[in-house]
Amino acid sequence: MAEEKKVARKKLRTAEAMGKFMADYYYELDNAAKTGEKKIAWCTSVGPAEILRAMGFLVYFPETHSAMLGSSRMATDYIPYANALDYSPEVCSYMTADIGAFLQGVTPLSKAFPGIQSIPKPDVLVFNTNQCRDVRDWFSWFARRFNVPIVGVDGNRHVKVVTDTIVESNAKQMENLIPPLEKVIGKKFDIDKLREAVALSRKCSNLWKDILEVASVKPSPLTFFDGCTLMGPAVVARGTQPAVDIYEQLLEEMKERVKDKEGAVENEKFRIYWDGMPVWGRLRAHSELFAGLNANVLASTYCSSWIFTALDPAEPFKSMARAYSELFNSRSDEYKEEYIKEKIKLYGIDGIIFHDAKTCPYNTNCRYGMSKRLENETGIPSLIINGDLNDLRLVSDEQMKTNVEAFIEQLAENK
Repeated sequence: MAEEKKVARKKLRTAEAMGKFMADYYYELDNAAKTGEKKIAWCTSVGPAEILRAMGFLVYFPETHSAMLGSSRMATDYIPYANALDYSPEVCSYMTADIGAFLQGVTPLSKAFPGIQSIPKPDVLVFNTNQCRDVRDWFSWFARRFNVPIVGVDGNRHVKVVTDTIVESNAKQMENLIPPLEKVIGKKFDIDKLREAVALSRKCSNLWKDILEVASVKPSPLTFFDGCTLMGPAVVARGTQPAVDIYEQLLEEMKERVKDKEGAVENEKFRIYWDGMPVWGRLRAHSELFAGLNANVLASTYCSSWIFTALDPAEPFKSMARAYSELFNSRSDEYKEEYIKEKIKLYGIDGIIFHDAKTCPYNTNCRYGMSKRLENETGIPSLIINGDLNDLRLVSDEQMKTNVEAFIEQLAENK
Protein backbone atom coordinates (compact mmCIF):
# COMPACT_ATOMS: atom_id res chain seq x y z
CA MET A 1 0.00 0.00 0.00
CA ALA A 2 1.05 3.61 -0.53
CA GLU A 3 2.72 5.01 2.55
CA GLU A 4 0.97 7.94 4.21
CA LYS A 5 3.08 10.54 5.98
CA LYS A 6 2.30 13.53 8.17
CA VAL A 7 2.71 16.85 6.39
CA ALA A 8 2.79 20.47 7.44
CA ARG A 9 0.98 23.05 5.32
CA LYS A 10 2.14 26.65 5.05
CA LYS A 11 -0.67 29.03 5.94
CA LEU A 12 -1.80 31.56 3.35
CA ARG A 13 -1.14 35.19 4.27
CA THR A 14 -4.59 36.03 2.92
CA ALA A 15 -6.18 33.62 5.42
CA GLU A 16 -6.19 36.25 8.18
CA ALA A 17 -7.80 38.84 5.92
CA MET A 18 -10.32 36.23 4.78
CA GLY A 19 -11.23 35.50 8.40
CA LYS A 20 -11.85 39.18 9.08
CA PHE A 21 -13.87 39.44 5.87
CA MET A 22 -16.24 36.67 6.97
CA ALA A 23 -16.46 38.06 10.50
CA ASP A 24 -17.43 41.51 9.20
CA TYR A 25 -20.06 39.90 6.98
CA TYR A 26 -21.76 38.00 9.80
CA TYR A 27 -21.51 40.82 12.34
CA GLU A 28 -23.20 43.21 9.89
CA LEU A 29 -26.06 40.73 9.48
CA ASP A 30 -26.31 40.22 13.23
CA ASN A 31 -26.42 43.97 13.90
CA ALA A 32 -29.13 44.47 11.26
CA ALA A 33 -31.19 41.65 12.76
CA LYS A 34 -30.96 43.23 16.21
CA THR A 35 -31.57 46.85 15.21
CA GLY A 36 -33.83 46.47 12.20
CA GLU A 37 -31.86 49.19 10.42
CA LYS A 38 -31.59 47.13 7.23
CA LYS A 39 -33.81 44.49 5.68
CA ILE A 40 -32.40 40.97 5.41
CA ALA A 41 -33.03 38.61 2.51
CA TRP A 42 -32.15 34.95 2.65
CA CYS A 43 -30.89 33.67 -0.69
CA THR A 44 -29.84 30.31 -2.09
CA SER A 45 -26.15 30.14 -2.94
CA VAL A 46 -26.67 30.62 -6.68
CA GLY A 47 -29.85 32.63 -6.38
CA PRO A 48 -30.29 36.18 -7.74
CA ALA A 49 -28.19 37.88 -5.08
CA GLU A 50 -27.37 40.79 -7.39
CA ILE A 51 -31.03 41.86 -7.42
CA LEU A 52 -31.17 41.78 -3.64
CA ARG A 53 -27.98 43.84 -3.22
CA ALA A 54 -29.16 46.37 -5.81
CA MET A 55 -32.35 46.88 -3.81
CA GLY A 56 -30.52 47.45 -0.52
CA PHE A 57 -31.01 44.12 1.24
CA LEU A 58 -28.32 42.48 3.32
CA VAL A 59 -28.06 38.94 1.99
CA TYR A 60 -27.73 35.78 4.11
CA PHE A 61 -26.99 32.36 2.62
CA PRO A 62 -28.27 29.41 4.70
CA GLU A 63 -26.18 26.92 2.70
CA THR A 64 -23.02 28.54 4.07
CA HIS A 65 -24.43 28.21 7.58
CA SER A 66 -25.11 24.53 6.93
CA ALA A 67 -21.58 24.03 5.67
CA MET A 68 -20.42 25.50 9.00
CA LEU A 69 -22.67 23.04 10.82
CA GLY A 70 -20.94 20.32 8.85
CA SER A 71 -17.35 21.52 9.24
CA SER A 72 -17.86 22.02 12.99
CA ARG A 73 -19.26 18.44 13.13
CA MET A 74 -22.47 19.70 14.73
CA ALA A 75 -24.76 18.69 11.87
CA THR A 76 -25.10 15.00 12.69
CA ASP A 77 -26.49 15.80 16.17
CA TYR A 78 -29.29 18.02 14.85
CA ILE A 79 -30.44 16.23 11.70
CA PRO A 80 -32.71 13.89 13.75
CA TYR A 81 -34.79 16.87 14.99
CA ALA A 82 -35.79 17.61 11.38
CA ASN A 83 -36.34 13.90 10.74
CA ALA A 84 -38.84 13.98 13.61
CA LEU A 85 -40.87 16.47 11.57
CA ASP A 86 -41.05 13.90 8.75
CA TYR A 87 -38.18 15.38 6.78
CA SER A 88 -36.69 12.16 5.45
CA PRO A 89 -33.14 11.04 6.31
CA GLU A 90 -32.75 10.72 2.53
CA VAL A 91 -33.21 14.44 1.77
CA CYS A 92 -30.57 17.17 1.82
CA SER A 93 -28.59 17.10 5.07
CA TYR A 94 -27.86 20.81 4.62
CA MET A 95 -31.60 21.37 5.00
CA THR A 96 -32.22 18.93 7.84
CA ALA A 97 -29.16 20.07 9.80
CA ASP A 98 -30.17 23.72 9.46
CA ILE A 99 -33.78 23.10 10.51
CA GLY A 100 -32.72 20.84 13.37
CA ALA A 101 -30.16 23.31 14.71
CA PHE A 102 -32.72 26.12 14.56
CA LEU A 103 -35.26 24.04 16.47
CA GLN A 104 -32.68 23.53 19.21
CA GLY A 105 -31.59 27.18 19.22
CA VAL A 106 -27.95 26.55 18.33
CA THR A 107 -25.60 27.87 15.65
CA PRO A 108 -21.87 27.48 14.93
CA LEU A 109 -21.80 31.25 14.42
CA SER A 110 -21.75 31.67 18.22
CA LYS A 111 -18.38 29.94 18.53
CA ALA A 112 -16.86 31.41 15.39
CA PHE A 113 -18.03 34.97 16.06
CA PRO A 114 -18.48 35.79 19.77
CA GLY A 115 -21.61 37.79 20.49
CA ILE A 116 -23.72 36.27 17.73
CA GLN A 117 -26.43 34.17 19.34
CA SER A 118 -28.60 33.17 16.40
CA ILE A 119 -29.02 33.23 12.65
CA PRO A 120 -30.46 36.52 11.30
CA LYS A 121 -34.25 36.66 10.99
CA PRO A 122 -35.30 37.10 7.35
CA ASP A 123 -37.64 39.72 5.96
CA VAL A 124 -37.97 37.70 2.75
CA LEU A 125 -36.61 34.44 1.35
CA VAL A 126 -35.49 34.10 -2.28
CA PHE A 127 -34.61 30.79 -3.95
CA ASN A 128 -33.50 29.38 -7.28
CA THR A 129 -34.15 25.69 -7.88
CA ASN A 130 -31.44 25.34 -10.53
CA GLN A 131 -29.37 23.55 -7.86
CA CYS A 132 -32.09 21.24 -6.57
CA ARG A 133 -35.72 21.19 -5.46
CA ASP A 134 -34.79 20.91 -1.76
CA VAL A 135 -33.90 24.60 -1.48
CA ARG A 136 -37.55 25.50 -2.09
CA ASP A 137 -38.72 23.10 0.66
CA TRP A 138 -35.98 24.34 2.98
CA PHE A 139 -36.87 28.00 2.50
CA SER A 140 -40.59 27.26 2.66
CA TRP A 141 -40.17 25.80 6.15
CA PHE A 142 -38.46 28.97 7.39
CA ALA A 143 -40.96 31.23 5.59
CA ARG A 144 -43.76 29.53 7.52
CA ARG A 145 -41.77 29.65 10.75
CA PHE A 146 -41.01 33.39 10.47
CA ASN A 147 -44.27 34.25 8.67
CA VAL A 148 -42.46 36.20 5.93
CA PRO A 149 -42.79 36.17 2.12
CA ILE A 150 -40.99 33.66 -0.09
CA VAL A 151 -40.35 34.21 -3.81
CA GLY A 152 -38.10 32.51 -6.29
CA VAL A 153 -37.08 31.20 -9.66
CA ASP A 154 -37.88 27.71 -10.90
CA GLY A 155 -34.68 26.99 -12.76
CA ASN A 156 -34.12 24.38 -15.44
CA ARG A 157 -32.30 21.11 -14.83
CA HIS A 158 -30.58 18.47 -17.00
CA VAL A 159 -29.89 21.11 -19.66
CA LYS A 160 -27.56 20.17 -22.51
CA VAL A 161 -27.68 23.52 -24.32
CA VAL A 162 -28.76 26.75 -22.63
CA THR A 163 -31.14 28.10 -25.27
CA ASP A 164 -32.56 31.59 -25.65
CA THR A 165 -35.93 30.19 -24.59
CA ILE A 166 -34.48 29.03 -21.27
CA VAL A 167 -32.73 32.35 -20.75
CA GLU A 168 -35.85 34.38 -21.52
CA SER A 169 -37.99 32.26 -19.18
CA ASN A 170 -35.59 32.62 -16.27
CA ALA A 171 -34.99 36.32 -16.94
CA LYS A 172 -38.73 36.96 -16.84
CA GLN A 173 -39.02 35.11 -13.54
CA MET A 174 -36.23 37.30 -12.13
CA GLU A 175 -37.97 40.45 -13.31
CA ASN A 176 -41.16 39.22 -11.63
CA LEU A 177 -39.32 39.18 -8.30
CA ILE A 178 -39.06 42.96 -8.32
CA PRO A 179 -42.63 43.99 -7.26
CA PRO A 180 -42.82 41.76 -4.16
CA LEU A 181 -39.27 42.73 -3.18
CA GLU A 182 -40.11 46.43 -3.57
CA LYS A 183 -43.00 45.87 -1.17
CA VAL A 184 -40.68 44.34 1.44
CA ILE A 185 -37.86 46.88 1.11
CA GLY A 186 -40.17 49.88 0.78
CA LYS A 187 -38.46 51.55 -2.18
CA LYS A 188 -38.37 51.36 -5.95
CA PHE A 189 -35.99 49.18 -7.91
CA ASP A 190 -33.09 50.98 -9.66
CA ILE A 191 -31.77 49.27 -12.80
CA ASP A 192 -28.47 51.18 -12.59
CA LYS A 193 -27.77 49.73 -9.14
CA LEU A 194 -28.42 46.27 -10.55
CA ARG A 195 -25.94 46.93 -13.33
CA GLU A 196 -23.36 47.93 -10.71
CA ALA A 197 -23.97 44.76 -8.71
CA VAL A 198 -23.75 42.55 -11.81
CA ALA A 199 -20.49 44.25 -12.86
CA LEU A 200 -18.98 43.58 -9.42
CA SER A 201 -20.20 39.98 -9.51
CA ARG A 202 -18.52 39.51 -12.87
CA LYS A 203 -15.24 40.89 -11.49
CA CYS A 204 -15.49 38.60 -8.48
CA SER A 205 -16.24 35.65 -10.75
CA ASN A 206 -13.32 36.39 -13.07
CA LEU A 207 -10.92 36.64 -10.14
CA TRP A 208 -12.18 33.42 -8.58
CA LYS A 209 -11.77 31.67 -11.93
CA ASP A 210 -8.20 32.93 -12.21
CA ILE A 211 -7.44 31.77 -8.65
CA LEU A 212 -8.77 28.26 -9.30
CA GLU A 213 -6.95 27.98 -12.62
CA VAL A 214 -3.64 28.84 -10.95
CA ALA A 215 -3.86 25.26 -9.68
CA SER A 216 -3.10 24.05 -13.23
CA VAL A 217 0.62 24.78 -12.81
CA LYS A 218 3.00 22.16 -11.44
CA PRO A 219 3.39 21.99 -8.54
CA SER A 220 -0.02 23.40 -7.76
CA PRO A 221 -0.11 26.16 -5.12
CA LEU A 222 -3.71 25.33 -4.22
CA THR A 223 -5.84 22.37 -3.16
CA PHE A 224 -9.55 21.64 -3.46
CA PHE A 225 -9.72 21.69 0.34
CA ASP A 226 -8.25 25.22 0.38
CA GLY A 227 -10.82 26.23 -2.22
CA CYS A 228 -13.69 25.02 -0.05
CA THR A 229 -12.80 27.64 2.57
CA LEU A 230 -11.50 30.36 0.24
CA MET A 231 -14.70 30.40 -1.83
CA GLY A 232 -16.59 32.16 0.98
CA PRO A 233 -16.59 35.66 -0.57
CA ALA A 234 -17.69 34.30 -3.97
CA VAL A 235 -20.73 32.80 -2.27
CA VAL A 236 -21.75 35.38 0.33
CA ALA A 237 -20.45 38.67 -1.12
CA ARG A 238 -20.49 38.58 -4.89
CA GLY A 239 -21.86 41.85 -6.16
CA THR A 240 -19.76 43.84 -3.65
CA GLN A 241 -16.42 45.63 -3.86
CA PRO A 242 -14.93 43.94 -0.74
CA ALA A 243 -15.25 40.53 -2.45
CA VAL A 244 -13.30 41.88 -5.43
CA ASP A 245 -10.65 43.36 -3.13
CA ILE A 246 -10.04 40.17 -1.14
CA TYR A 247 -9.73 38.06 -4.29
CA GLU A 248 -7.29 40.49 -5.87
CA GLN A 249 -5.16 40.02 -2.76
CA LEU A 250 -5.49 36.23 -2.89
CA LEU A 251 -4.65 36.04 -6.58
CA GLU A 252 -1.44 38.00 -6.04
CA GLU A 253 -0.41 35.56 -3.32
CA MET A 254 -1.16 32.63 -5.63
CA LYS A 255 1.00 34.19 -8.34
CA GLU A 256 3.84 34.58 -5.82
CA ARG A 257 3.57 30.88 -4.96
CA VAL A 258 3.72 30.00 -8.65
CA LYS A 259 6.79 32.20 -9.15
CA ASP A 260 8.51 30.59 -6.16
CA LYS A 261 7.42 27.09 -7.30
CA GLU A 262 5.79 26.62 -3.91
CA GLY A 263 3.41 23.68 -4.04
CA ALA A 264 0.46 23.29 -1.70
CA VAL A 265 1.44 19.62 -1.29
CA GLU A 266 5.09 18.81 -0.67
CA ASN A 267 6.55 16.46 -3.28
CA GLU A 268 3.39 16.47 -5.40
CA LYS A 269 3.27 13.28 -7.47
CA PHE A 270 -0.42 12.74 -8.20
CA ARG A 271 -3.00 15.27 -9.36
CA ILE A 272 -6.61 14.50 -8.48
CA TYR A 273 -9.94 15.94 -9.60
CA TRP A 274 -12.85 15.89 -7.10
CA ASP A 275 -16.42 15.71 -8.37
CA GLY A 276 -19.31 16.41 -6.00
CA MET A 277 -19.65 17.91 -2.56
CA PRO A 278 -16.91 17.90 0.08
CA VAL A 279 -17.40 15.97 3.30
CA TRP A 280 -17.44 19.09 5.45
CA GLY A 281 -16.78 17.33 8.73
CA ARG A 282 -13.69 15.65 7.28
CA LEU A 283 -12.23 18.51 5.25
CA ARG A 284 -8.97 18.66 7.21
CA ALA A 285 -8.70 14.89 7.59
CA HIS A 286 -9.13 14.35 3.85
CA SER A 287 -6.66 17.11 3.06
CA GLU A 288 -4.06 15.45 5.27
CA LEU A 289 -4.85 11.98 3.91
CA PHE A 290 -4.16 12.95 0.30
CA ALA A 291 -1.19 15.21 1.09
CA GLY A 292 0.36 12.38 3.10
CA LEU A 293 0.27 10.26 -0.05
CA ASN A 294 1.89 12.99 -2.18
CA ALA A 295 -1.47 13.53 -3.89
CA ASN A 296 -2.98 16.94 -4.51
CA VAL A 297 -6.73 17.12 -4.97
CA LEU A 298 -6.39 20.40 -6.84
CA ALA A 299 -9.56 20.96 -8.88
CA SER A 300 -13.28 20.33 -8.53
CA THR A 301 -16.67 20.91 -10.03
CA TYR A 302 -17.89 22.19 -6.65
CA CYS A 303 -15.57 25.17 -6.18
CA SER A 304 -16.07 26.17 -9.81
CA SER A 305 -19.82 26.52 -9.23
CA TRP A 306 -19.33 30.21 -8.49
CA ILE A 307 -17.78 31.12 -11.83
CA PHE A 308 -20.35 33.14 -13.79
CA THR A 309 -18.61 34.37 -16.92
CA ALA A 310 -21.90 35.13 -18.69
CA LEU A 311 -22.70 38.04 -16.36
CA ASP A 312 -22.96 41.31 -18.28
CA PRO A 313 -24.08 44.64 -16.74
CA ALA A 314 -25.37 45.78 -20.12
CA GLU A 315 -28.06 43.07 -19.93
CA PRO A 316 -28.39 42.32 -16.23
CA PHE A 317 -31.53 40.15 -16.20
CA LYS A 318 -30.71 38.11 -19.30
CA SER A 319 -27.07 37.64 -18.37
CA MET A 320 -27.98 36.57 -14.82
CA ALA A 321 -30.49 34.12 -16.25
CA ARG A 322 -27.87 32.69 -18.60
CA ALA A 323 -25.12 32.56 -15.98
CA TYR A 324 -27.28 30.72 -13.45
CA SER A 325 -28.66 28.38 -16.13
CA GLU A 326 -25.14 27.45 -17.25
CA LEU A 327 -24.32 26.18 -13.76
CA PHE A 328 -22.63 22.75 -13.93
CA ASN A 329 -25.04 21.29 -11.40
CA SER A 330 -28.06 21.97 -13.62
CA ARG A 331 -26.63 20.48 -16.82
CA SER A 332 -27.06 17.18 -18.63
CA ASP A 333 -24.65 14.27 -18.22
CA GLU A 334 -23.43 14.83 -21.79
CA TYR A 335 -22.41 18.39 -20.93
CA LYS A 336 -20.87 17.37 -17.60
CA GLU A 337 -18.73 14.69 -19.19
CA GLU A 338 -17.32 17.11 -21.76
CA TYR A 339 -16.71 19.65 -19.01
CA ILE A 340 -14.74 17.17 -16.89
CA LYS A 341 -12.71 16.07 -19.94
CA GLU A 342 -11.63 19.69 -20.41
CA LYS A 343 -10.60 19.93 -16.76
CA ILE A 344 -8.59 16.71 -17.02
CA LYS A 345 -6.52 18.35 -19.78
CA LEU A 346 -6.28 21.77 -18.10
CA TYR A 347 -5.07 20.46 -14.75
CA GLY A 348 -3.08 17.43 -15.91
CA ILE A 349 -5.25 15.06 -13.88
CA ASP A 350 -4.06 11.55 -12.98
CA GLY A 351 -7.26 10.35 -11.28
CA ILE A 352 -10.81 11.38 -10.38
CA ILE A 353 -12.62 11.07 -7.05
CA PHE A 354 -16.41 10.89 -7.34
CA HIS A 355 -18.16 11.60 -4.04
CA ASP A 356 -21.47 9.77 -3.87
CA ALA A 357 -23.14 11.98 -1.26
CA LYS A 358 -26.07 10.04 0.16
CA THR A 359 -28.40 13.00 0.73
CA CYS A 360 -27.28 15.11 -2.26
CA PRO A 361 -28.31 13.30 -5.46
CA TYR A 362 -28.38 16.57 -7.42
CA ASN A 363 -24.66 17.11 -6.85
CA THR A 364 -23.68 13.45 -7.23
CA ASN A 365 -22.67 12.42 -10.74
CA CYS A 366 -21.57 8.80 -10.42
CA ARG A 367 -24.90 6.97 -10.10
CA TYR A 368 -25.67 6.51 -13.79
CA GLY A 369 -22.43 5.27 -15.28
CA MET A 370 -20.59 8.57 -15.79
CA SER A 371 -17.43 7.51 -13.96
CA LYS A 372 -17.00 4.39 -16.09
CA ARG A 373 -17.79 6.24 -19.32
CA LEU A 374 -15.18 8.89 -18.56
CA GLU A 375 -12.62 6.26 -17.60
CA ASN A 376 -13.20 4.38 -20.86
CA GLU A 377 -12.96 7.53 -22.97
CA THR A 378 -10.01 9.21 -21.25
CA GLY A 379 -8.05 6.38 -19.67
CA ILE A 380 -8.07 8.30 -16.38
CA PRO A 381 -8.91 6.01 -13.41
CA SER A 382 -11.64 6.99 -10.97
CA LEU A 383 -12.67 6.09 -7.43
CA ILE A 384 -16.18 6.40 -6.02
CA ILE A 385 -16.32 7.18 -2.31
CA ASN A 386 -19.55 6.84 -0.35
CA GLY A 387 -20.37 9.49 2.19
CA ASP A 388 -22.33 12.68 2.70
CA LEU A 389 -21.81 16.41 2.86
CA ASN A 390 -23.03 16.77 6.47
CA ASP A 391 -24.28 13.50 7.98
CA LEU A 392 -21.20 11.80 9.38
CA ARG A 393 -23.19 8.65 10.20
CA LEU A 394 -22.90 7.97 6.47
CA VAL A 395 -19.11 8.35 6.42
CA SER A 396 -16.59 5.56 7.07
CA ASP A 397 -13.15 6.98 7.81
CA GLU A 398 -11.44 3.59 7.66
CA GLN A 399 -13.07 2.67 4.37
CA MET A 400 -12.13 6.06 2.92
CA LYS A 401 -8.50 5.66 3.99
CA THR A 402 -8.22 2.11 2.67
CA ASN A 403 -9.82 2.94 -0.68
CA VAL A 404 -7.79 6.10 -1.24
CA GLU A 405 -4.51 4.35 -0.42
CA ALA A 406 -5.35 1.59 -2.89
CA PHE A 407 -6.33 4.17 -5.50
CA ILE A 408 -3.06 6.08 -5.14
CA GLU A 409 -1.20 2.78 -5.45
CA GLN A 410 -3.06 2.19 -8.71
CA LEU A 411 -2.05 5.64 -9.96
CA ALA A 412 1.57 4.93 -9.02
CA GLU A 413 1.50 1.74 -11.06
CA ASN A 414 0.05 3.65 -14.02
CA LYS A 415 2.87 6.19 -13.85
